[in-house]
Amino acid sequence: MKRIFTVFALILTVSFAAPHVEAKKFGGGKSIGKSYKTAPVKQQQPQQTDTLKQQQPASNQTTKSSTKKGLMGGLLGGLLAGGLLAAFFGGAFDGIQFMDILIIGLIAFVIFKLFKAMRGAKSTPMGHREAYAGNSPQQPQQTAQYRQQNAPFGGAAQPEYASTDSDVPFNLPPGFNMQAFLNGSREHYRTLQEAWNLNRLEKIREYVSPALFDDLAAERAKLDGEQHTEVMYVDAELVRADYDANMAHLSIKFSGRYKDRIEGVEEDITDVWHLERDLQTPNAPWLIVGIQA
Repeated sequence: MKRIFTVFALILTVSFAAPHVEAKKFGGGKSIGKSYKTAPVKQQQPQQTDTLKQQQPASNQTTKSSTKKGLMGGLLGGLLAGGLLAAFFGGAFDGIQFMDILIIGLIAFVIFKLFKAMRGAKSTPMGHREAYAGNSPQQPQQTAQYRQQNAPFGGAAQPEYASTDSDVPFNLPPGFNMQAFLNGSREHYRTLQEAWNLNRLEKIREYVSPALFDDLAAERAKLDGEQHTEVMYVDAELVRADYDANMAHLSIKFSGRYKDRIEGVEEDITDVWHLERDLQTPNAPWLIVGIQA
């Protein structure tokens, strides 16, 4: 009985004496500030319809038919022009033969084609502009679909993503570069963890909202002196995105590993940051408004 009591006392002593490693993480290992429901995302496969594929053969046939018609029409027109010239000038061309008429018609046809080609080259840029502006009468649905897909990104083609949970929105704000944002967020995670270790609250203030800063400052005040939490590796993924006319909202899930350099204790990184950006203010920064541990 005495031996059991000794072991129990030892366990209690170790439990109270051992430091709480989670508290050394940025944010104190707690959920602070705003919180949103999140879910992983997947890249959607572009919906390829057979409409364009089916139209291409018909278009090719139309082009070939138009080419043949143009060729025959031009040739006949050239021959007709040559015949008219011969008939018009009468006596001046009394000795003209059929081959001469054919040569004159061929020359007229070549001149006609060159003139048409020059006019077509001049009108090509405007034709492209009209097509991309949605004025092409032949493909209204395709043009509308192109504009709808690319309008949120400023006209640049971007991959499409969707949340795996229908209740979680995934609407990227205008001009948003997701890959660059995630690359920067990993660096920010390391920067804020280092600032947390060194108790550099003014550095942390640059990245968070005023309300969240007050909560973080209170949590950091519970820790004594410099901390030694080191981020070994960290990855990031976007798990929520939405925006309206005033604000943009993002949620990033971090996963990885960190350790305490002094105590040698390692723990997993399983944090979610919720960020907001004021779309009404030019060059407004993304600010962390909530942390989920």
